[in-house]
Amino acid sequence: METAEINKKQIKKKKNRTAVHLLPWVTAVAMFIQSLDGTILNTSLPSIARDMQYSPSQMHSVIVIYALTLALFIPLSGWLADKFGTRTMFMTAVGLFVAGSLCCALSVNLLTFNLSRVLQAIGASMMVPIARLAILYQYPKSKLLKTMNFITIFGLLGMVVGPSLGGFLSDKLSWHWIFLVNVPIGIIGISMAKRIMPNFKKAVGKFDFRGLIYFSLALIVITMMLELISSGLTNWFIILGGLLLFNTLAALYYYHYKHTDKPIIDLRLLNIKTLRVGLSGSLITRLGIGGLPLLLPLMLQTGFGYSASVSGLLLLPSALANVAIKPFMVRIIKALGYRTVLISNTILLGFVLIVLGFVTKDTPLIYYIILMIFYGFFTSIQMSAMNTITLVDLDENTKSGGNTMLVIMQQLSISFGVSAASLILSFFGSSGFSITESFHYTFIVLAAVTIFSSITFRRLSDSDGRGYL
Repeated sequence: METAEINKKQIKKKKNRTAVHLLPWVTAVAMFIQSLDGTILNTSLPSIARDMQYSPSQMHSVIVIYALTLALFIPLSGWLADKFGTRTMFMTAVGLFVAGSLCCALSVNLLTFNLSRVLQAIGASMMVPIARLAILYQYPKSKLLKTMNFITIFGLLGMVVGPSLGGFLSDKLSWHWIFLVNVPIGIIGISMAKRIMPNFKKAVGKFDFRGLIYFSLALIVITMMLELISSGLTNWFIILGGLLLFNTLAALYYYHYKHTDKPIIDLRLLNIKTLRVGLSGSLITRLGIGGLPLLLPLMLQTGFGYSASVSGLLLLPSALANVAIKPFMVRIIKALGYRTVLISNTILLGFVLIVLGFVTKDTPLIYYIILMIFYGFFTSIQMSAMNTITLVDLDENTKSGGNTMLVIMQQLSISFGVSAASLILSFFGSSGFSITESFHYTFIVLAAVTIFSSITFRRLSDSDGRGYL
């Protein structure tokens, strides 16, 4: 009997070790389908508009309502995971995402499509934050860089593969498949989570409903303004009015936070230097580099006359470079430290953008490929280092809140990057410059912003993060 009991314990320990080893794969699945969904739709919107008999401009509401729903529900993710358990809420989130994807594929008009996108976004708002929170709870800080490095690959792959896959599925099959492809991947994610993900729970206080209203409304307002700017809004009265409303809501939340014991987003976490530097550096850096996936294909098509398929494929080398550099990432950061890596790498990213400011219609494609390879290398290093240094000094009491703040900043910075690129391009275009010149000057301005962001990382000390490598 004792031998049988020992064998059972050994089998259980072996299963637990296997589950710990496979947990990053669950997070990787969530990262991939969320980033894939965020980019796959853009190239298919014209096909959906034709099929539903709407104009392409009317379909922009599909993008906006998804972004607004994310802004509303992301702040909830950490509290729900701690209250009901990471496994329970992750499976629920993926289930909602899959259900929303299926409803999108079955939509017959813009109303049903938008409602389906709301359901899909509710699931998406919790998938990655909760999966990454489980990683933070499960792994010691010494393994955080290696683990975050692994799961980041799939998020970057989804972003690069999305546009090409969306165009292929729409052309060769139908637009419905850009949503149906999420169903089997989501089911795999749920199945893996049920067997692998621990159901971590933490003590939580009373739900901060008022704080959620102020904070989420502020996020919704700024997200809406960014979406409108990126779609061509130039009415400064509306823009300034939106910024005033955002600042009012932000001030109301700050006042509420100062008088609440358990706020939905605890701003006291910004006293942690590495978290504060990581969040601010991530925002400013993405202002510079976030617009490249939008600008480069657009410049190649409208400025230089390349086809959509060729311009889309030129982003593929960056994805391959992202994957290729990952095995060396830990060694690079161990050798140089977070401070040196983030400062130098940000400057190198800026130089890639400067070079893009001087390409012409006669520039051979091989030069674009080389540039995209370097862009992929430097972006991969930047994202892994920024994400890890942001989370590295969090303890058991701050992991949930810090992780939620990182997700919010990442979501906002993506919108900021696209909006900034669109606004700068519109400015040069309306100032009498040619199409090619407008793109060139836009890349140079974004390069300056990217290089400037390196100043943020100078606030780090050489020892920051080294104790956990």
